[in-house]
Amino acid sequence: MTDGPGGPRQDASGERPPKGRSASVEDVVLTANTAFYNAFEAGDLDLMAAVWLPEPDPVCIHPGNAAISGYAEMMRAWAMIFANTPYIQFFLTDVQVRVDEDVAYVTCTENVLSSGEGAPEEGFAGGKALATNVFRRTSTGWRLWIHHASPVLSSSGGRQEEAE
Repeated sequence: MTDGPGGPRQDASGERPPKGRSASVEDVVLTANTAFYNAFEAGDLDLMAAVWLPEPDPVCIHPGNAAISGYAEMMRAWAMIFANTPYIQFFLTDVQVRVDEDVAYVTCTENVLSSGEGAPEEGFAGGKALATNVFRRTSTGWRLWIHHASPVLSSSGGRQEEAE
């Protein structure tokens, strides 16, 4: 992934805007989206906390799980995920962004490589999820308000692939 807020301005591909061109609102939202995945990959609760909008009640839905509502509950859930995920890496594809005044969303396919529970011994597991990340503009920048990831049905036998 790329640098998040506070780092060099980059879009989701990791590229800086061309010299002489400032980042568009879409670029800034994509940078906020990248900061979410960077925090996830790093397993860093402080970075993850900085990405999220504390109020009004953020919502996070991981593939195959119930919605987690509220900032404190969500941060507890992230702490558990980080404690039980030794390695995770995201390769985002099909990234699209839409901005409408103070609300924006990013849709993407999360192609995930991870180790830990569910992975073969001394190996990695792969999965795919479709994600929607909804952001709100605040006085401190774009903050994640809603994350919803749904597993992608594989083409072989209708099994679901787990991603997060």
